[in-house]
Amino acid sequence: MINNDKLMLNANPIVEALQKPAAEFTKADIIDYIVNNDIRMVNFMYPGGDGRLKTLNFVINDLAYLDTILTCGERVDGSSLFSFIQAGSSDLYVLPRYRTAFVDPFAKIPTVSLLCSFFDKDGNPLESSPEHTLHKAAEAFRQVTGMEFQAMGEFEYYVISNDEGIFPAQDQRGYHESAPYAKANEFRTRCMKYIAQAGGQIKYGHSEVGNFSLDGKNYEQNEIEFLPVAVEQAADQLMIAKWVIRNLAYELGYDVTFAPKITTGKAGSGLHIHMRMMKDGKNQMLENGVLSEAARKMIAGMMVLAPSITAFGNKNPTSYFRLVPHQEAPTNVCWGDRNRSVLVRVPLGWAADVDMCHAANPLEPQTRYDTSIKQTVEMRSPDGSADLYQLLAGLCVACRYGFELDGALKLAEKTYVNVNIHAAENADRLANLAQLPDSCVASADCLNRQRRAYEEYGVFSPAMIDGIIEQLRAFDDKNLRITIENYPEEIQKLVTKYFHCG
Repeated sequence: MINNDKLMLNANPIVEALQKPAAEFTKADIIDYIVNNDIRMVNFMYPGGDGRLKTLNFVINDLAYLDTILTCGERVDGSSLFSFIQAGSSDLYVLPRYRTAFVDPFAKIPTVSLLCSFFDKDGNPLESSPEHTLHKAAEAFRQVTGMEFQAMGEFEYYVISNDEGIFPAQDQRGYHESAPYAKANEFRTRCMKYIAQAGGQIKYGHSEVGNFSLDGKNYEQNEIEFLPVAVEQAADQLMIAKWVIRNLAYELGYDVTFAPKITTGKAGSGLHIHMRMMKDGKNQMLENGVLSEAARKMIAGMMVLAPSITAFGNKNPTSYFRLVPHQEAPTNVCWGDRNRSVLVRVPLGWAADVDMCHAANPLEPQTRYDTSIKQTVEMRSPDGSADLYQLLAGLCVACRYGFELDGALKLAEKTYVNVNIHAAENADRLANLAQLPDSCVASADCLNRQRRAYEEYGVFSPAMIDGIIEQLRAFDDKNLRITIENYPEEIQKLVTKYFHCG
């Protein structure tokens, strides 16, 4: 008989050693693990305003000092982390969240790392901090709907290595390719191992469509997809995953990029986000085998706020060279079933009343496996430039907004499409759909118009919204796509500038 608990405890070494889930970690647990496993250092990690993880190192002098840092945290200079904090009142506290503890797989000195939350001078959660904004969004969603908002991400990224000239993969045909045609499979699986050991709940990994050779280098697109978890946990594990991928690439001499666009004519990289709503352990996305009323309200909210969601999920000018018409990346505000030309997709959900396992394996007895837990909806516009906490908070707000929207179900019906909207015969249908913004400046304008929805319930602070708008407008890219779209060398300069985004 399979021991599910044992299987669940095999990834994160701290979870396995303590024999309890990470959500139940206490300070005493962390201290016990550090003492019993000869851990010599502790790292605090936290996201800055640029969306990247920052690190503060502590050498463990004695148990009293360890207890102090785990209890009291430490001071940091907030003005160096966030543009909305003034230097005259910049001191912030960072306090570790014990449930995020993991063993650093790259540290030569045995090290435990923990993600942190920000607190202001009065000891209150920093209103504009990334992780607290997401926490407020999740709480508002729960209060309004009575459900838990869960999410998962699909990280697409390119691995860049020396072109060996043997077993070349077919250009732009790398989807699920196997070795030796796919060169980065072992790198990806090592990344997956380290991410899992840091607490990431991974669904699968594979090579993606994009691959090409350029100037003696091989560019190979990969994807790691996660399992749906509580939205705050989803953001944490995506942050750690991006950190792991970059660190292992550096260690092995590869370069990696999450950039939305690398070069003209080749597949760009997105960060698709899947979402579902849970109540009492049950997925609320389906009702009698079809998409539920609650799910359609959730989608309606995303249809309304989709233009401003780009302010969180598409953070630099190259994002809008990926979001162009007639490509797989979406530009039109609509949704549909299993349709990759839409903005919000309802993916295949195992809804057919067929025992496919028995059909493939006749020796297996027929079963009535509940597959409803698998159903999600997918937002396809974000990319690797996203601020992960802002993006997930924005999606959480949009989905909640649908429950408060008059006529939400009619709006969902109006924006539903079941055809390829880019086909010539569907031009009339396409003409009636709203469009996503085509630049950072346009995205900022959309956010400014729709900011009230994000500021309700105190989720996004006005200071944070102001800061995002200012950052986006500073790119001054209103006409950039039109100006340089036919000049590959200018596009390449832009790609190089924002190569390591997010």
